[in-house]
Amino acid sequence: MKILVFGASGSQQFNVISEGIKKGAEVVAATSSATSFEKLSQAGAKPILANMSDAKKMLEITVGIDAIAFMVPVSLPSPLEGLEYAKNVIDAAKANGVKKIVWNTSAWLLPQKIGISGEDVKLDIKDYLKNSGLDYVILEPTIYMENMMGPFCAPFVKKEKKLAYPTPEGMSIGWIASRDVSAFVVEAIYNNSLKADSFQISGLENLKGNDLAEQFSKGLGESVVYYMQPSQEFGEILKPLVGEVAAAGVTSYYESLQNTTEFPAKFNPNMHDILEKLPVQMTSLEQWAKENKTYFS
Repeated sequence: MKILVFGASGSQQFNVISEGIKKGAEVVAATSSATSFEKLSQAGAKPILANMSDAKKMLEITVGIDAIAFMVPVSLPSPLEGLEYAKNVIDAAKANGVKKIVWNTSAWLLPQKIGISGEDVKLDIKDYLKNSGLDYVILEPTIYMENMMGPFCAPFVKKEKKLAYPTPEGMSIGWIASRDVSAFVVEAIYNNSLKADSFQISGLENLKGNDLAEQFSKGLGESVVYYMQPSQEFGEILKPLVGEVAAAGVTSYYESLQNTTEFPAKFNPNMHDILEKLPVQMTSLEQWAKENKTYFS
């Protein structure tokens, strides 16, 4: 099995390399920056310089590939470019007889467009993939535990013992570890019975803000309290990372959450059914915080 991974230099897809190697796969990691080569090589992948915007290059690197694990970059100058990126990969996969594509959507897809381009474009990508004729699996993860390692959260933990996040305290979330998502990606690749499937995946714990802080505190070994970060404060910190347009869209989304009492679902109570098809050893929030304790010290 030869797997081509996009986004492997980032936390969301990096562990696809190790999970694929565990299954005996040869893993090729596409990156748009040669500075990532050492990291990817050390993880056991064969790095290759390629940008998803280059349709010709996508045709070139998908020759001889059995499966593709891809996600669309978040930090695009225009989020709408994501559809073009996805089309280039999907078209190349079809042209070169790739057996399966697994798409990590980075978040649960919305039921319909809401005017936030970064989220709306994912629905267009979904339609394009479904109509491609390729075997595919769409994995929609909830909020990543690794998000707490971002500059909008980690410094607050270190300096003020506050677990900062822009979701209201009363909103329950099934936080998920990126390692678990990568394991789902690889299991989906190897499960030959999955050919046109979508899964909303979450962690097994449905935690409100104070519950999140409690489990985090247990793993950290010291007490932290939950701090609902104002959406604008969050957006300003996020802007240098993803660009002004993407940050504005995310800020708008979290602002809407902070102004409502009817929260969207971010937990799948039927995860045990999914785990029967995609057997993954799930990571608890306490376990994850314990493993990353030094990062927050």
